[in-house]
Parts: sequence; C-alpha cells; structure tokens
Amino acid sequence: MLSADYYLSSFGGKCGSGSGRPPAREDANARRLSLEDEIQMLRSRMEQLFMQEKSFTSDNVIAVSSLLDLKINEYMRGRHRKSN
Repeated sequence: MLSADYYLSSFGGKCGSGSGRPPAREDANARRLSLEDEIQMLRSRMEQLFMQEKSFTSDNVIAVSSLLDLKINEYMRGRHRKSN
C-alpha cells in the first residue's frame, strides 16, 4: 500500500540565507519551487504506477493522483494570491 507521508516527507527542505530566516519573498519562492518539485515527482510516480499496474483505478494510482490533485490546487492557490 502507498503511504502519502512517504512521498511528501522527502520534499520538506528549507531554503535559507544562512543568517536566519530568508525574506518573505524568497521564502515564498522557495516554497513554490519545492511545490513544483513535489508536483513533478508525484506526476512521475503516478505514471510509473500506471505502467506497472496497467490501471488508472488501482488503489496506488488513485492515492498518488489524489495527492497530485491536492498539490496542484495548493500551487494554484499560491499563484492566485500572488497575482492579487
């Protein structure tokens, strides 16, 4: 069975300047880049699982697809806030 925590925990890295907290803009950019990395990783993982299981409806493919949907929504909310 697929564990969502397994896939997301490896992408929690922080980006900083070495002298404390980065400015808010850099922090937001780092989060966005990390989110883009997560989305790409989840997309690749979903494709791999589909090829292995030859089914879009397997539990593993659906689990990764659901995580991917959440991350894309999170990314789009961040872009919407930035444009306002």
